[in-house]
Amino acid sequence: MSAPYHGSCNCGAVTLTIASEPLWVRQCWCRQCQKAAAGNATCNGLFRTEGMTVSGAITWCGYTAESGNTVKHGFCPTCGTQLFGRNPTRQGAQVVRLGALDDAQDLTVDATIWTSEAPDWAYYDPKVEQWSAQPPGPAPKPA
Repeated sequence: MSAPYHGSCNCGAVTLTIASEPLWVRQCWCRQCQKAAAGNATCNGLFRTEGMTVSGAITWCGYTAESGNTVKHGFCPTCGTQLFGRNPTRQGAQVVRLGALDDAQDLTVDATIWTSEAPDWAYYDPKVEQWSAQPPGPAPKPA
């Protein structure tokens, strides 16, 4: 499967369509993601916001991450499904929780991150790149 991707929250009050392929797909074991995923890792795709269509209300809540960045999560105010993540260092893109997509089964995880915070029982695919913390961001774009 390739773009466009379609998805929704559990109750269907929020729907989304994404016109582009993800910039990356990662499993994240940071403590904040474990809290969001009932103790497991989250599976996230970073997508460009250009060409992303969202219908329905989104509620945004934020916190300060270990990096010092204010991270915001967007969720359906009706059913509470977490759909999005935003970080000020990722202008023009936002994280989409892959569980919200109807057609994400063919996406491939590029990296497993924050393995230093994972519980002892966590499993990592040995074929996937692993990072003990946050990997470096993409190179800055020329001015």
